[in-house]
Amino acid sequence: MNSTKRWAANVRKVTPYVPGEQPQEKNIIKLNTNENPYPPSPKVFEAHQKMDVGCFALYPELSAASLTAALAEYHGISDREVFVGVGSDDVLSLAFLTFFNSGKPVLFPDITYSFYPVWAEVYRIPYECPALREDFTIDPADYKEENGGVVIANPNAPTSISMAASQVEEIIQANPEVVVIIDEAYVDFGGETVLPLIQKYDNLLVVRTYSKSRSMAGMRIGYAMGNEALIQAMNDVKESINSYTMNTESIRIGAAALEDEDYFQENLKKVMATRERTKEALETMGFDVKESCTNFLFAAHESVPAKEIFEALKSQGIYVRYFNKEKIRNYLRITIGTEEQMDSFLQAVEAILHWRR
Repeated sequence: MNSTKRWAANVRKVTPYVPGEQPQEKNIIKLNTNENPYPPSPKVFEAHQKMDVGCFALYPELSAASLTAALAEYHGISDREVFVGVGSDDVLSLAFLTFFNSGKPVLFPDITYSFYPVWAEVYRIPYECPALREDFTIDPADYKEENGGVVIANPNAPTSISMAASQVEEIIQANPEVVVIIDEAYVDFGGETVLPLIQKYDNLLVVRTYSKSRSMAGMRIGYAMGNEALIQAMNDVKESINSYTMNTESIRIGAAALEDEDYFQENLKKVMATRERTKEALETMGFDVKESCTNFLFAAHESVPAKEIFEALKSQGIYVRYFNKEKIRNYLRITIGTEEQMDSFLQAVEAILHWRR
């Protein structure tokens, strides 16, 4: 056995998360990674212009204190109930590491955000994946058995479907001895938040991101809200790994984005209006489109395979997301772009279907 094979035997082996393609070509229509098609608030531009890059020579604030305080004020909670990180992926990863250590399986759906099983594998956390119902909805009864924790994306991805807060609370009530994480990455697009329940349940952690509704995927800002003891536990683990996870610019710009509620709400309305118009148009072409509370649609055509449509669109410079996975391989996940982008997308789909006939 050579030396390479000897050390390779001790390498942690996992199947990594596969993000959507990030094509670098110009003049494409990118509808595959659920980014917001509109720019961030003008307040963000102002804060960026005022940045003194000389301060980059110094370490950022510990625990991103000013951003944490701004988020706490925005949501009407204590700053001791807020944790921030480098995107919600960073926050969720740390939450897995912090809370799921009982040796019992963590529960999350079989069709959901595909990073969950990756984190479980990396941290050697056992997990089970209750199957979604035939209509892709979650059955709360599946999360009432003994477990080591629960993770629910609500609204779910990639299905776009949202659970009522009362159903989510049913799951929380059934699991008082473990932490229940509700990933609300898309909740601003029409979902029902359970954030008020953090005052009622000390085992509830609600996770949000700036990447979708706040048009700031490139800044990598995510955060969690929950009982002070949960937040302190996450901070303790974070401080044992890296004290300075957030950079100075993200901290300041993240706080500035919260100052422009009118722009934020107007942006959401535009995305949701375009989503509904696109949904109706796809349905007239023979697609089954799930009800969406996100900034994307989940759609399957009645006769043309999803992979065929995906490849035909890609050849025209229009990128959507295709998952070659059992149960959903006939569906496309379509991010909502601008009105003009969605018009081009719909015209291309119509032409593909016409040619297919």
